[in-house]
Amino acid sequence: MNKPVNIILGIDPGTIVMGYAIIHASSNPTMITMDVLKLSGKKDAYERLQLIHEKVATLIRLHRPNTFAIEAPFFGKNVQSMLKLGRAQGVAIAAAMQAGLPIAEYSPKKVKQSITGNGNADKEQVWKMLQQVLTLEEKPQYFDATDALAVALCHHYQSNSVLGKLTKGLKGWEEFLAKNPARVKK
Repeated sequence: MNKPVNIILGIDPGTIVMGYAIIHASSNPTMITMDVLKLSGKKDAYERLQLIHEKVATLIRLHRPNTFAIEAPFFGKNVQSMLKLGRAQGVAIAAAMQAGLPIAEYSPKKVKQSITGNGNADKEQVWKMLQQVLTLEEKPQYFDATDALAVALCHHYQSNSVLGKLTKGLKGWEEFLAKNPARVKK
């Protein structure tokens, strides 16, 4: 029996530049595509959100991913930027939900740590590691694309870690104990 192909769509949300990447996740993951959606700052904010939703929905229709992974917005000092980024993230998630995809969200620090082993790595370090792991040559024009690729690969790593499988989907200690009664010492 053939194991289903695991395709992961990774998104680095943004209201002006949104990065996206799709990987074929296997024991030796490969990149299918990586690029950005560039949006004009002159467009209405709601029009940009609609374009983000349409792009994510199109990527899902074309590549038929099994999973959707997105980078969570980091908490910055500019509240307005955070609101805009949250909206962009929300419409991308809505497109994935509409397609029935499971959604995973990762902090920028978690993504960097998964890829480089250092949660404080810079974008260049992340790109260098992605080049090695996925045997990539040409550096893309925007780091938003490599960030999306890192999110997809991070999800692959998290999904296949032993610890991730032990705690996947559990809502707390009560649920863990209910699902693992043999692990309780009396």
